[in-house]
Order: sequence, then structure tokens, then C-alpha cells
Amino acid sequence: MGDVWGGITGSGCSLLMAKKSMRIAVATREGQAVSEHFGHAKVFYIYEVTDLGCNLIDKREVAHYCLGGHSDQSALAGIFEAIQDCRAVFVAKIGDGPTEKLQARGIDAISDYAWQDIDTSLRDYMENLTVVAQL
Repeated sequence: MGDVWGGITGSGCSLLMAKKSMRIAVATREGQAVSEHFGHAKVFYIYEVTDLGCNLIDKREVAHYCLGGHSDQSALAGIFEAIQDCRAVFVAKIGDGPTEKLQARGIDAISDYAWQDIDTSLRDYMENLTVVAQL
């Protein structure tokens, strides 16, 4: 998490100076809740999240890689490429294999906020990180 200079805008956010910033990918069907399984996602919403709030900065389309009883490894590589600049990915559900592969790339797979509002989930996650960092 690096320092950023400038303001942020978006739902629930105000135009203020932020101290910490990270990008988080969200698997969502409709753009309101963390509502998509990692392997079924066709788009990831990319948010810039700071200690002050969040801002949707991009929507990245991907090929879903979970194909029933098997997976498309080239699609998985495309997903990793699409979210490589993110510190975490919020999903409704994710398997152990993709979770381990994400962790090896320094990306945390977060399913604790499944079916919850995106903005609220991102703010809660950032608040929890701030509390842990202060301990």
C-alpha cells in the first residue's frame, strides 16, 4: 500500500487526501454486491480503496474458466493477468486451487463478504486492515 496524493470520488467517498491505497478486484454479476463465483466471473470491477473510501476505476472482462467438471487454464491465466495489479479479489465463492495460485501471486482471495454490498464490504475490509496494522 503506497501513498497517494489527490482526491477520490465515488459512492460513499469524499474528496480528501488519502494516506493508504490499494486496488481490489470484485467478482460481481450486477455491480452492487459481491455476487459471483471466481471461476464463473466474466467481469471484475476494479476499485481503488483508501482509508477514506472507495472508487470504481475499471471493469475488466475475462473469460470464465470454470467449465463444470474441468477448467480452462488459459482463461485462468487471463484472469491472473487482468487482476495482477490488485492486492485482493472479493468473490462469492472460490476453490482451494485458485486461492493458492492467487496467494502465490500476492493476491488475497476474500469470500467473507459474499452477497454483501460492495462499497460496505470494501470499507469494512480496509477498516479491518487498518486496525490490524495498528496492533
